[in-house]
Amino acid sequence: MKTLHTILGATAVSVLAAWAIVRGPQWFGPSSGSPQGNPPGQAAKDSGAPLPWQVTPHPDGSSEALGLHLGTGTLADVRQRFGGDTQIAIIAAPGEDGTLEAFVDPAQAGFIAGKLVITAELPASGSATLRSLRERALKSQFMESTTRKYTLRPDDEALALQARIVALSFIPQASLDADTILARFGKPAARVRSHERQEHFLYPDKGLDVILDTEGKELLQYVAPRDFERLRAPLQAAQASQASSRPQAAR
Repeated sequence: MKTLHTILGATAVSVLAAWAIVRGPQWFGPSSGSPQGNPPGQAAKDSGAPLPWQVTPHPDGSSEALGLHLGTGTLADVRQRFGGDTQIAIIAAPGEDGTLEAFVDPAQAGFIAGKLVITAELPASGSATLRSLRERALKSQFMESTTRKYTLRPDDEALALQARIVALSFIPQASLDADTILARFGKPAARVRSHERQEHFLYPDKGLDVILDTEGKELLQYVAPRDFERLRAPLQAAQASQASSRPQAAR
């Protein structure tokens, strides 16, 4: 799960790692009628919700994905979209102020089910506010290693709901392969291999990075297109680091 650091850092990694990942039916592949495993009529019921590959960029550099507006939407929109399935907490490693996140399981994107982490930012003085929310938290618990999850007090959730959505990370139950990604999401601007088993399909115009993992679960990372460097820069840095280490390895 360390590769999820691309956008979320160690904090959100711990959220995802704390939940079991179960491979579901091949819903990303071409289909007609109801997807395998869905009750009759389920596909029609959910067909009005945006599918993972249906991203709408806006002229101001923001976008809409999974029924949420990246750049101007808030956690209140997440709660309205997903209702009581939304958990909101601060996730923090030692020495960090933490990150305000929401977790939805199950999260439905059209007929595609999965797990969703929403990363959000509070207005100005966000770091100080995060520390205050942590100090008043109802409880804290270890997520992975020394990373902690801080459960907010009900009266503090009203403030958290005002936080602006900056990133989405969606793990579909369905399994993907390269052909399916190309068929559903289109040709990427670039394909970058960050690990021997992982490849990134980059779509800057959509603010999307689709990570294909041959041994684990695939991950879809969304940001507003104007913020795409948040996804691309860590990959470029990793490539530069690998390139600089090759001569030393050869010696």
